[in-house]
Amino acid sequence: MNTRSMSGIFKPKTHFNLNMSTTPLLSPLPKSPTEALSNPNWKNAMTDEFRALIDNKTWELVPKQPSMNIVRSMWIFKHKKKADGTLERYKARLVCDGRSQQVGVDCGETFSPVVKPATIRTVLSLALSKSWPIHQLDVKNAFLHGNLNETVFMHQPMGFHDPTYPNHVCLLKKSLYGLKQAPRAWYQRFADFVSKMGFKHSQCDHSLFIFNQGHQMAFILLYVDDILLITSSDDLRKKFMTRLSKEFAMKDLGPLSYFLGISVTRDSTSIFLSQEKYAREILERVGLSDCNPAATPVDTQNKLSSNNGTPVDNITEYRSLAGALQYLTFTRPDISYAVQQVCLHMHDPKTIHLNALKRILRYIKGTISYGLHIQPSSTSSLTAYTDADWGGCPDTRRSTSGYCVYMGDNLLSWSSKRQPTLSRSSAEAEYRGVANVVSEVCWLRNLLLELYHPLQRATLVYCDNVSAIYLSGNPVQHQRTKHVEMDIHFVREKVAKGEVRVLHVPSRYQIADIFTKGLPKVLFDDFRTSLNIRDPPVSTAGEY
Repeated sequence: MNTRSMSGIFKPKTHFNLNMSTTPLLSPLPKSPTEALSNPNWKNAMTDEFRALIDNKTWELVPKQPSMNIVRSMWIFKHKKKADGTLERYKARLVCDGRSQQVGVDCGETFSPVVKPATIRTVLSLALSKSWPIHQLDVKNAFLHGNLNETVFMHQPMGFHDPTYPNHVCLLKKSLYGLKQAPRAWYQRFADFVSKMGFKHSQCDHSLFIFNQGHQMAFILLYVDDILLITSSDDLRKKFMTRLSKEFAMKDLGPLSYFLGISVTRDSTSIFLSQEKYAREILERVGLSDCNPAATPVDTQNKLSSNNGTPVDNITEYRSLAGALQYLTFTRPDISYAVQQVCLHMHDPKTIHLNALKRILRYIKGTISYGLHIQPSSTSSLTAYTDADWGGCPDTRRSTSGYCVYMGDNLLSWSSKRQPTLSRSSAEAEYRGVANVVSEVCWLRNLLLELYHPLQRATLVYCDNVSAIYLSGNPVQHQRTKHVEMDIHFVREKVAKGEVRVLHVPSRYQIADIFTKGLPKVLFDDFRTSLNIRDPPVSTAGEY
């Protein structure tokens, strides 16, 4: 395979179906609403969408005025597929072109929180340890439930103009996909309703809702319109589903199996999170489905520099792939460092960075079935590992710090990040890494407190730098450390309160090394196993 140029490897995107036997039955994606209306499958999908909008009283028709700012309406078409890649249904969605909205005229605040990945893993770990049911909920046209506070006008949908008032425009009463404020409006509507059901906002993660009444507990995780419901009993789940279904067009999809593009397999003892389908799509998109696999995702010798190599031919494709790999780290912490390195150069990628990106893809090819295991485990303590690669960046000489945090044996959180400032010694770089992980640990401890699972023991933070450990527990202040005073006081305060203990670990057992540098295969494989990244369970018998 040609690896010398961008065009020789990155092929144009194509729409494909993993179940090849059903491909001839699929109607291709239409290029326009007119073409869609001529196909019965897509016409039915458009009609269903339009009826749902009308039934929901999403708009009312008003005469068009010259002073109105009218946003464009568009149809989006998609093959909705199941987790195994087979066709579920044809999906047509009417959306607004939010680019034509004007701040202060027809939109205001647009920020909407989404649940953090670490929150998802923490709640799943607790639910698995307690054998609680985990169900996924589906909301039909979720954004249509949001109430608009602004006056927004939209052109009538193509193919569905009212024959009586063909020149009227739609005055939106409910939120619609594509509007800048649509996610915020939906979030606020949902949050207001579940608060009436007895749920409270988590202060650590505003997309986590917590219910506690006597011996009954429940958690709701909200990621835009993807919802997880975890309850302490089936009776409580049915009670909440009844109330939610009356308020929203919502249904229970059953035990969690596919969430945010992540396949979830549960057997009698564990949960397996996998993005294999997503990884295959990435490889097929760039024509690397049959490439030779790599043993590790990053070279152990050379650090990536901005000054080596020639510019790549297709910067947009490079950035797109780097972003796609970032999402893959949701279940693949073993590629976090490699992805972080290629993402540092998205502003001006060179051939050396392209080769590094190809190596990650080749590594994924060889480990495509791997995923993150979560198993019943002790939930009484947190353990963290932190490391820093002092002055590792060849251009800025900034250090890269990384950490991972476990609850029992389950990996909850991890990070690989270049430090924002220079460190004048390895001890300083390591200590900044300690401060980063202590900050994350404090957030997780507060989260567990809100989940009614307070930790009684101090969190153990393992570091392989003796000087950094000494600084965390002793009131030393001298010329070499006064410029990191804030980090020093922050960590020392947590150590003094008994919430954290910073201990030494030999470099051979420093798991966080995998987040700061390239490692030889034997050590990399060992640390990868410690991160609970393995093949899927041999058997899925006993799924609930």
